[in-house]
Amino acid sequence: MKVLVIGANGQIGKELVSLIQQSDHLEAIAMIRKEEQAKHFKQIGVEAVLVDLEDNTKAIAKAAEGVDAIVFAAGSGPKTGADKTMLIDLDGAIKSIEAAKIANVKRFIMISSYDTTREAIQEASSSFAPYVVAKHYADEWLRRTDLAYTIVHPGALTNDKSTGNIEASEKVEPNEVPRDDVAHVLLACLEDKTTIGKEFQVIAGHTPIKEAIASLA
Repeated sequence: MKVLVIGANGQIGKELVSLIQQSDHLEAIAMIRKEEQAKHFKQIGVEAVLVDLEDNTKAIAKAAEGVDAIVFAAGSGPKTGADKTMLIDLDGAIKSIEAAKIANVKRFIMISSYDTTREAIQEASSSFAPYVVAKHYADEWLRRTDLAYTIVHPGALTNDKSTGNIEASEKVEPNEVPRDDVAHVLLACLEDKTTIGKEFQVIAGHTPIKEAIASLA
């Protein structure tokens, strides 16, 4: 299975690409925004395609030609304003979904925010609300397609070392989760077809990742 990782230079995306390359049945293509980011992927034997999420949908669709799955792991980052959040986390996500349709890619996995409900928008701080709004509508757009989607809602992301253990369910209590473990969750979703049509929250826990993901079926 050939997988296009959008946002491959981010912390989760970079780890996911590495995990895919270690698999004997998956192959990664890294979608990056800057030419200088290609060096890392070349060193680990990964094809990189240069596409900015602010480009048009056709540019993203061209990058997706011939792939079997797309993982949307991109984000504008905490240091940008609401304008970039809307352009990347909302419009970039929607363009990627539409690009999947154009390129006839059926499998689509989205990293979302922990809680993207209307209630979460109302309760969010003024600085965080635009991000929740963007994820809310991007998630809704994906749900309304006929793509074989999975939406992953991670808890508060940390740079702690992967434990390999999580808690995953439609609803879990708010908690943290290492970014590396989220990458492993995404890999498990690619490998487990029972996650198609599912969305779930994930936090640090005590259940091995593959077991936790399988239990969602």
